[in-house]
Amino acid sequence: MTDTTVFQDKKAVYYTLGCKLNFSETSTVEKMLYEFGVRKIGEGEKADICIINTCSVTETADKKCRQAIHRLVKQHPGAFVVVMGCYAQLKPEQVAHIEGVDVVLGTEQKKDLFRYVNDLKKNDAGEIHISAINTVRSFVPSCSRGDRTRFFLKVQDGCDYYCSYCTIPLARGRSRNDTIASIVEQARHAANEGGKEIVLTGVNIGDFGKSTNESFLNLIKTLDQVENIERYRISSIEPNLL
Repeated sequence: MTDTTVFQDKKAVYYTLGCKLNFSETSTVEKMLYEFGVRKIGEGEKADICIINTCSVTETADKKCRQAIHRLVKQHPGAFVVVMGCYAQLKPEQVAHIEGVDVVLGTEQKKDLFRYVNDLKKNDAGEIHISAINTVRSFVPSCSRGDRTRFFLKVQDGCDYYCSYCTIPLARGRSRNDTIASIVEQARHAANEGGKEIVLTGVNIGDFGKSTNESFLNLIKTLDQVENIERYRISSIEPNLL
């Protein structure tokens, strides 16, 4: 059993690079840690924990990730630094050797971040917790507020199209999705919190339904019945999959 009392009254900073899906997933981690007593830092405060969610679409993205890690380590001396996301999954050794990094989490591990943080004591070198991407099958729901009335709702993850120029399947794994019932429940919750617009996010939303034998069309039809949501936006979809 993980001792979550180590998180009580701690302060955290969250830094996200890349796509809307990354931002949504960071929000989920933030909510989880908040339940354990961790609050987000205010202006001018130093963090006890740094959470960095990375991107790795291009070499430029990798460089920006390294720069962000170095900057946060410098800005928050002594903080426990956790790096997760696509860059962490694809190049864990490279991330682990960055000075100040304590834990490197892969695609499968980031949903259970608290299990790998332990006592928040700094490590001599970055600990790597990564699963082979071809073993990743789980889907982690995520819904985050973008602004006062807009929410980002994760409906799909991963990709089955191994394009020669793209690393996403190697970073996020095979296509998988949430169930329509779960997504609708999250949409209702967003509406109850004042949401008027929901952006459906994923890696390749046109593949929705592969893992649950459902269809994207039925998802849209069902979401249309949710009261008080005035608009849905669709991101990351290929027209040929409609």
